[in-house]
Amino acid sequence: MSEMDDIELLAQYARYNSETAFATLVERHVNLVYSTALRSADNPHAAEEITQAVFIILARKASSLSKRTVLSGWLHQTARLTAANFLRTEIRRARREQEAYMQSFLNEPEPEIWPQIAPLLDGAMGQLGQKDHDAVVLRFFEGRNFKEVGAALGASEDAAKVRVNRALEKLRKFFAKHGVSSTTAIIAGTISANSVQAAPVALAKSVTAVAIAKGAAASGSTLTLIKGALKIMAWTKAKAAVVVCVGVLFAAGTTTVVIHNVKSPSVDESFWDMNLENLKKAPQVLIIRPTRFSDHTSMVGDNGLIAHNLDFKGLLEFAYVFTNSDGWHPFSRERMILPAGVPQGGYDVMFTLPDHPLGKLQQAVSRTTGFTAQKESCQTDAFLLKVKDPALLAIHAGKKGSKMNYKQDNGMISWSNFPMSFVVGFLEGAFHKPVLMQPDLSGNYDFTFQWQDPQQKEAALNQELEEAGLELMPTNMPIEMLVVEKMK
Repeated sequence: MSEMDDIELLAQYARYNSETAFATLVERHVNLVYSTALRSADNPHAAEEITQAVFIILARKASSLSKRTVLSGWLHQTARLTAANFLRTEIRRARREQEAYMQSFLNEPEPEIWPQIAPLLDGAMGQLGQKDHDAVVLRFFEGRNFKEVGAALGASEDAAKVRVNRALEKLRKFFAKHGVSSTTAIIAGTISANSVQAAPVALAKSVTAVAIAKGAAASGSTLTLIKGALKIMAWTKAKAAVVVCVGVLFAAGTTTVVIHNVKSPSVDESFWDMNLENLKKAPQVLIIRPTRFSDHTSMVGDNGLIAHNLDFKGLLEFAYVFTNSDGWHPFSRERMILPAGVPQGGYDVMFTLPDHPLGKLQQAVSRTTGFTAQKESCQTDAFLLKVKDPALLAIHAGKKGSKMNYKQDNGMISWSNFPMSFVVGFLEGAFHKPVLMQPDLSGNYDFTFQWQDPQQKEAALNQELEEAGLELMPTNMPIEMLVVEKMK
């Protein structure tokens, strides 16, 4: 008999008050909820009380949750909001201290980033759209593959890859704004390895017993916490409804404006502030103008993007993407071929047209800058990652669907149960050239790379690759590049 999924268990509990069904749900998700609470509270006792409150809320709302609900995503969101209600003042203080800590270490080489992103992770997750949020929880908190993520979201495997990659890019930019500079591959590995920890052994049983009684035996502080969390959840839902209404009003009452003349912005200046609510409420426009900001920041959401002070390559990164077997990627700066005389100034961009038509953005970039770009297969210097000794290749021997594990320290980086594409992305950043991999390098692998001297990093990486049964071969071959030309 196949195992019941979350929604089936929730329905069984709602209909028949099945303690077994609810206990199974708690066992399944208690680690996720406890880890979310612990990150925010940084106190095991507070995290246990928050966890208890979340499952009481689940018991009370079991009959009203939609069949389309991704329960792990719902629980993470509820835990995040409950923790925010419980420790609002402490969270603000902790984040200020964390940001000061990160600022003092910005110049150190490749620090361990989990202590830096942990206090920011759940806030960053709260900035994502619902589907992006659920995709990240399913992929990296629960370790599901792209096929399973797509099935849970009602999408294809390829669509799930695209959504996860875009969500990772949004997280990367959020962390960058808070002083944590990293790559999407490292962020993905770090979240996978650290986001869910084991809850105390007895917690699941105590949570189940109190939650099934809808909190009747809960302490006064827990009941107060539940009441506050439910208010926050209701307010969050109401705000979402208001944003939807505003979007409908804009769609019905505002003509889409495409600005090609950078001298004539057509929206109130307040909409340019880096605030997610501004992005949600912005009218449907495409504006590229000479920058009015000194900071280099950008914000991407389901409604589009707002960017401050992008250079010319930054414009191209937003306007052009390419896809491979791992999904959607922006064109990296190493994959652009630029002529002499490209613009040197900075640009502000607001791109909130429905469905985000990249063709219109590309046309606007061309008309604004006087340069056009197209994707071409070009003979280019690159590296090809090949198998040198199959006997040394560290194919991951764990069970299918087991978690990915990642660790980084000064002079060391390791992956366990990762696709080769993660290693390729790391090598491309390290060698500053396109890196392609041999087609048969499918499956997941284990790797550890170490180097003592940052100045000798490339030589050390080549040595580590050889010991792992691989070699990085310089080559010159056709690669999809972004070729930029001055318009005639």
